[in-house]
Amino acid sequence: MRGGSIAVVGGSIAGCAFARAAVRAGAEQVVVLERSPGRLEDRGVGLCVLDPRYEELVRAGHLDDGIRHHRLVLRRWLTRETAPADGLGAADPRGRVLWVQDLGFRSYHWGVLWQALRERAPEGVEFRLGEAVTAVDAAALDGGDGPARVETAAGGREPYDLVVGADGYRSLVREALCPEAADPASRPAYAGYVCWRGSFDARLLEDLPGGAGPWPEDEIITVCYPGGQVVLYRIPGLEPGSTQVNWVFYAPTPAWLRLDGPTSVPAGALSGAQFAELAALAERHLPPYWAAVVADLTPRERTFIQPVYDLDVPRRTAGRLLLAGDAASVVRPHNTSGVVKALQDAWAFEEAWRSADSWTALLSAYERDRGPVGRETVELGRRLGRAQVTEAPDWAVMDGPAMVDWWRRQLGGGGVFGGHALAQPPNGRQAS
Repeated sequence: MRGGSIAVVGGSIAGCAFARAAVRAGAEQVVVLERSPGRLEDRGVGLCVLDPRYEELVRAGHLDDGIRHHRLVLRRWLTRETAPADGLGAADPRGRVLWVQDLGFRSYHWGVLWQALRERAPEGVEFRLGEAVTAVDAAALDGGDGPARVETAAGGREPYDLVVGADGYRSLVREALCPEAADPASRPAYAGYVCWRGSFDARLLEDLPGGAGPWPEDEIITVCYPGGQVVLYRIPGLEPGSTQVNWVFYAPTPAWLRLDGPTSVPAGALSGAQFAELAALAERHLPPYWAAVVADLTPRERTFIQPVYDLDVPRRTAGRLLLAGDAASVVRPHNTSGVVKALQDAWAFEEAWRSADSWTALLSAYERDRGPVGRETVELGRRLGRAQVTEAPDWAVMDGPAMVDWWRRQLGGGGVFGGHALAQPPNGRQAS
């Protein structure tokens, strides 16, 4: 099937990937509608791609070595160490090693990856920045086979053969596709804890006692404490040649955080008292070296909060609407599969298009492929969250063998850490 008009609602990573996939599959017109009026490079969240998933996405044509990344080869699990009872010696300021896990990742700066995907979009893609979508006509959901219509804040109303909702966890397209959105099954469900997140220039590590030496550049650090954990790793900076430290601090819900709807507290919006609460958490629960990384080196304007949610919609397609990325499923960050999920969605969409002879066949194939994967991935995220945060073991008694057994139990109920394997493109085809 070739031809057709596609509207992609949302111009972030999933939106760029779907636009590229649609052109490669044969779409005649591809329009990306992004509500933000400017470019998105300043979104500073770090993300990781497990090596096997990276290699598959390279073969599929969605990633390449030309996109700046940072190599990580192992994950070191730590917990705070108390001083010996006999008073001899001192606790290690970096903490006690629980386990050293061999895991190969490539880490990215969200803005750097987005910029690379945006630059790789084919010439035929039209990006409309500052174009806020206010409604998607769901008339075709009632069994009709007509186009979907998109309305914008500027008063525009245009028909498209297919509308892709790549508009994130608060998706407007999802509300149109799932009119039963009042049903909790179609809305993000709060997991009961939050992520404090932050980043800073890695050169600041030299200001710590021992400098950057206690933390090799190719290690992910995970510091475990009762009721939460902190994950720290390096990512590329926005400027070529620069490096940043990125961290995620899982913690109980602050008393002042309102959760009457999916929300977050963006960078720069934390008050001094709220930021001081983070510093107190770090001092209370983390070994001194890592507490300083979080509380002393990270500026308030680079710190923010994201509540942790779960979501897997009852369906990803209906009529001429399709959901992608976080609009379709929200997975807890423990699984490090967010960007993989979005890029795999785009690959599955392209493959479904290439083998389809109608829009109905395309959407049915996409649903069959991504529905089960999404459900398993969300459930794995829940298990990881329980094992690592809400129902974590007594870290004080854990050691290497116990950690290995604990990790295996988390993965025993289905799902794949870092994202499911992607099938080889037919006939070994290298996507262009």
